[in-house]
Amino acid sequence: MVSASPKRKKKRGNNDVSAFSEKDFDVKEWINKTFKSTEELEDKDAFVSSLVMKLQLYVQQVNGSLEETSQSVLSSLPRILRDTQLLQQEALALKDKMATVKQEIAKVEKDTALSMTALEKMARVKTELQVAKQSLHEADNWSVLANDLEEVFESGDIEKIGGKVFSMQKSLSMLANAVDYEDKKLQLEGLKNRLEAMASPKLVQAFTIRNLDESKIYVNIFSKMDRLPQLLKYYQNCLKVSLCEEWRKIREVSMEDNVTSWLNTFYDKLLLEWQDQVKWCNQVFSTSSTVTLIDIYADVLCSLDPSIHDTITGALKYLSPPLQLDLLIELKKITQNFARNLNASLEISPIHLKSEDKLLALAQSIYSPYVVPVSKYSTYESGQLSENLSSIETNHESLSDTINSLSLSVSRAIDHANQANKRCKLFTESCGYPGLLKSLNTYFLQYLDRFISCMKQLEKRKTKHDDWNLFQMCLTLMQIIGDFLVQIEEFEKTLVVSIVEASNKLQSGTAGSFSKFKILLLTPNGRQEFDKLVKSLNQNEEKTLLASVIESIYKLCADLHHTTYEVIFAPIFTQLVLIQRAPAWFGDGAKVQGLSSDLPDYSFAPQEYITQVGQYLMTLPQHLEPFLLRDNPSLVHALRAADAQYTQGSAEGGFTATLLGIVAKGTCQMFQDQALGICELNTGACKQLATDIDYLGNVLEELGLPLSDNLQQMSTLLRLSPEDYQSGSSGCNARIVAAVRQMRNIASSG
Repeated sequence: MVSASPKRKKKRGNNDVSAFSEKDFDVKEWINKTFKSTEELEDKDAFVSSLVMKLQLYVQQVNGSLEETSQSVLSSLPRILRDTQLLQQEALALKDKMATVKQEIAKVEKDTALSMTALEKMARVKTELQVAKQSLHEADNWSVLANDLEEVFESGDIEKIGGKVFSMQKSLSMLANAVDYEDKKLQLEGLKNRLEAMASPKLVQAFTIRNLDESKIYVNIFSKMDRLPQLLKYYQNCLKVSLCEEWRKIREVSMEDNVTSWLNTFYDKLLLEWQDQVKWCNQVFSTSSTVTLIDIYADVLCSLDPSIHDTITGALKYLSPPLQLDLLIELKKITQNFARNLNASLEISPIHLKSEDKLLALAQSIYSPYVVPVSKYSTYESGQLSENLSSIETNHESLSDTINSLSLSVSRAIDHANQANKRCKLFTESCGYPGLLKSLNTYFLQYLDRFISCMKQLEKRKTKHDDWNLFQMCLTLMQIIGDFLVQIEEFEKTLVVSIVEASNKLQSGTAGSFSKFKILLLTPNGRQEFDKLVKSLNQNEEKTLLASVIESIYKLCADLHHTTYEVIFAPIFTQLVLIQRAPAWFGDGAKVQGLSSDLPDYSFAPQEYITQVGQYLMTLPQHLEPFLLRDNPSLVHALRAADAQYTQGSAEGGFTATLLGIVAKGTCQMFQDQALGICELNTGACKQLATDIDYLGNVLEELGLPLSDNLQQMSTLLRLSPEDYQSGSSGCNARIVAAVRQMRNIASSG
């Protein structure tokens, strides 16, 4: 144990001293760390003394090392200075040599300038002589070829003639500076025309029967004489004629078939022909066969006689509006399948980006038959929706049956609208939403006419007495309209999502030429309408797509609510119109009833007309209970659309208090109007009228409803003595004060 202790101390010391070489060395931290490690040692003073001695030794070692390094640097300085001086001398010598060389170069250039000019002139003369020699040789060769060519033309050997013409073309390129160059050029073009005219029948035959060897020969000949574009035109015309003839044969051979069968057969033929022509062209032509075929197919699809558009239009004439749209969707699906298959074939062959305009032209020729039908999509869709609407039977002899049918028809009406949305996506690729919205607005307004008709029947059945059956039918119809409004609003949200998604997809930069349906299916005006619709949605988040429909529903709710109110209020109205004719206000009647101003207030009983009103009001809540037994958001939604007062009610039957409040308000107002029409009241009659008012107030209080302020004031004013009338009427409605004073014949003190 004694021998191990020095080793541990030595190791610790080495570790401590090594910290001095670190860049972020901190003296205080090192001292604290070193002394912290000595806590376990018994003799700390000895450890400190030992550590100080080691540090002194290290300092001496470092000082010695610094002295040695300094001596070494000082001894090497003279040698470095000598090397520097030698480098400086060599740099000066090199500078002098460079100056000397520069002077010698300038002297050589000056002395040899004339010689170099002479050599350049001689070289130029030599070149011109060689060109002249070659030109004379080619001129002689041209003459020989021109003389031999007539004999070759008589032989009819196309390849030999082509070889001679090609040789003359090479000779002409060497005679560009000849005086008669333009004449020779015209002569060569004439020979090329003769060769082309001679070769064209055989060329067309070779392309028609797809003779590979002969076609290659003609391609080689036309390529050498720079007339490959003309040869491609012959090929394009041959294929165009062949495909157009195929369309004519399909129509003539299968006259009994319809346009659907014709398109299927013709598109299948085009796809098969495409595959065959790609293989054949790759063997014959050196240029891109795909680009050539794109031009041909675009031309063919625009040159059919009769055109596909005319064929479709002719077929539509024999169909009813609903079937017309079904046929168009079916044909569009066939065309789109053809376009996708053709595009798949195009993707196999690499096409340079410069051909995107050609791809778009091909896609436009494929979809061109549907541009006009898409522009008329609203008309077709309106016919389809009108037919669907006529299939919904809602009119019955019994009004209750009509209302029940309307209830069942809401889901069907919305289903037809959803189907229309799907048809828009299928037929117009979501580009026809402006037209769809026009059709839907018309469709829903026509559907709402059935509710309006039903409401008019309810109005005709109104009576002057209570008719709880009619009242319940009004609320039921209101609930159905509310359900329709809820579903319309949900459907409108679906439309907004569909339009936004369609816009994002159509405007995507990654869409290929065959997916640019805004260009392929819409006219310029159609594109403007679509962009205007999308812009309005983006700028106004509260944009209502079915504004006219929702506005009509709100008006219908308001009108039906008014009708419902009149049905409820009819018995009240019947009783309140009797106020002015009540016997209590007249002298004889007052005597009969024993009314006297001396009797206390409790001696007066409410008259029959007001008790009838009170009893009726107390029965209203129980007739509303069938609509409160369950959550009825549809009815609440309709009532809120009908009157803003219902927005304060809760979704669970809160409309009941609102409806009763409206009835109570109307009752108070009519009571007031009728009471103020009484000509004259004696003191007993005043107490009787006040009693009637108080009775109405008690009934309304039982229902949790307030009596109007004007009636409360009238009751107070009727009980005031003539002497206290002026002071007691302070703060009351001036109109009420004046009217009651006049009825009571109280003289005004003012």
